[in-house]
Amino acid sequence: MNIIKLDATPSTNDFLKELLTNQFVENFTVVTAENQTSGRGQMGAKWEVEFGKNLTFSVLVKDVLTEINSIFHLNVLVAVSIIEALEHFNIPNLAIKWPNDILAESKKIAGVLIENSLKSNGEIFSVVGIGLNVNQKNFDELPKATSLSCILNHDLDKEAVMVSVIQNLKRNVALLQIGEYDKFWQTYNKKLFKKGIPMPFEGNDGIRFMGIIQGVSTYGKLKVMLEDDAVKTYDIKEIQMLY
Repeated sequence: MNIIKLDATPSTNDFLKELLTNQFVENFTVVTAENQTSGRGQMGAKWEVEFGKNLTFSVLVKDVLTEINSIFHLNVLVAVSIIEALEHFNIPNLAIKWPNDILAESKKIAGVLIENSLKSNGEIFSVVGIGLNVNQKNFDELPKATSLSCILNHDLDKEAVMVSVIQNLKRNVALLQIGEYDKFWQTYNKKLFKKGIPMPFEGNDGIRFMGIIQGVSTYGKLKVMLEDDAVKTYDIKEIQMLY
């Protein structure tokens, strides 16, 4: 496993993408940093971590996706791989908040940002950025966040957690390469946060409404049953879960 360890970098995703433009990079190369000064999550949200307490790392995944329409398969696979790795450490009540935030006991412990690039020869290179709260204790300004340490009441070996995530990722990528993606979708939908439970949402027009999550489409859109029993699909920019 090729792991590049940095003390600090603006973004492990950007570091890995820059590396890709300058040299050959092995599949599953990992870039990890003790401090990420300009980390970002979905929709450009800032991802801040305490120095040395958490995991911020990026993994190169290539030779997996064969067409642009299959991109969300990788999102599903990554989320499930993190869930499986954390189950090994006995983290309770794990869930996936659409599209790929990882929750434990209804609080966020991990976020994922996948950036894909399509090469001129048709190859798709994916940089999978993962931020995982491991040993941070203070979340006073983030009431909906927690860490593995807070849940288990003891610190964990960060590298052991990261290696477990990467091992699960590599194993599941091998399954995806032979077309066995139904397993990941089943787990993803089973672990989907608030699935089947009436809950409030807010649209990008600011209007709030009630709905029941039914699942996620193969293109990554959230399927919600509305009060008139119609099922509508939403993109990440179109809806926000209120909980």
